[in-house]
Amino acid sequence: MSLQDYFSRGLSADPELERAITGEMRRQQDGIELIASENLVSRLVLEAQGSVLTNKTVEGLPYKRYYGGAEFADAVEALAVERATRLFGCRFANVQPHSGSNANAGTFLGLLKLGDTILSMDTAAGGHISHGHPATLTGRDYRIVRYGVSRQNERIDYDEVRALAFEHRPRMIVAGGSAYPRAIDFKVLRDIADAVDAYLLVDMAHFAGLVATGLHPHPFPHAHVVTTTTYKSLRGARGGLVLWNDEALSRRINGGIFPGVQGSVMLHIVAGKAASLGEALRPDFTTYNAAVVANARQLAEGLAAGGLRLVSGGTDIGLMLADLSPLGIRGDLAAHTLEAAGLAVNKNQIPFDPHPPEAPSGLRLSANAGTARGFGEAEFATIAQFIVDLLRAPEDTQLQSRIQSEVAALSARFPIYR
Repeated sequence: MSLQDYFSRGLSADPELERAITGEMRRQQDGIELIASENLVSRLVLEAQGSVLTNKTVEGLPYKRYYGGAEFADAVEALAVERATRLFGCRFANVQPHSGSNANAGTFLGLLKLGDTILSMDTAAGGHISHGHPATLTGRDYRIVRYGVSRQNERIDYDEVRALAFEHRPRMIVAGGSAYPRAIDFKVLRDIADAVDAYLLVDMAHFAGLVATGLHPHPFPHAHVVTTTTYKSLRGARGGLVLWNDEALSRRINGGIFPGVQGSVMLHIVAGKAASLGEALRPDFTTYNAAVVANARQLAEGLAAGGLRLVSGGTDIGLMLADLSPLGIRGDLAAHTLEAAGLAVNKNQIPFDPHPPEAPSGLRLSANAGTARGFGEAEFATIAQFIVDLLRAPEDTQLQSRIQSEVAALSARFPIYR
């Protein structure tokens, strides 16, 4: 291969890889994405992530690097930091985490001692595995005490949180989860944290876009530190952020990220974060998030009308958790049936689920990606009916084929990346 070829050949030079990527493009174009941890980024974000920043290695913070040649790398990361702090109204941000899990792990490492007690939501109640699941490093490195939700309304039982906090005296209380569809009372949790001299960390990964646009209670000033992913409701590059206001925490948080849990910065991803954070500062991002909430409620209402039970009775954010028990189907079969018709969802346990994660009682769904491509309430009402029809007859392959055609036709009315 000549040098000219090396710097000019594109994806067509690798047919196997090209087929897989082209197939994924078509899947996204022709299907409907309802997975809560996914969204659709802009062409701007795609181009920023695919830039020559891929070639550059830096370590440390902007303007304090261990590597030379960082003038433009520093400008990119500083821009991402400035946009993150402006968007969320805070003083400090670390935009380097490769993921939300790294944002959490790095913050834990920076602020806590190994073996300290963390009080966080049980994954079985909707919490996230990075908050101390036994299979993760955070679950192994710290003493984890778990709170859940009430059996009566499937919402956080703040009295239980308070009782557990006074019993176990955690060094940190974690709020936020992976499958909790309701707004959280951050003030109550901060009061509990103050009473036991604990940090309050809010992981707002699934509602960060709503926070940024004033459509959800803001974690600040109640939280000591806030973490989030930059995709999901922020509609951006895959990665994480850490946000805080107290300068005294800066060295510890930054050190927890690097060199604590990860190495050099993925600058091309930071560029994608900067691009999406810039988009989030535009007025149309508020319009988008308002539509997400309206569409999620429409989807939830349609599912409930079709016989599914909505965990906690509905949703305050872009995601919802549906109990399939009334239809007599489990989550693994439900997800497979829907995917065969072009509807991507994920199986999920519900609170107090009698069934295992591999074949749980629920599905987790989101309006984020569908709203990003332009779907409105009418389209989500149609999607809800697709789901109900399919789950009532999961073995009907003719029905799957017909709905797959209707899904493709609906998607074609709202094209992406053409």
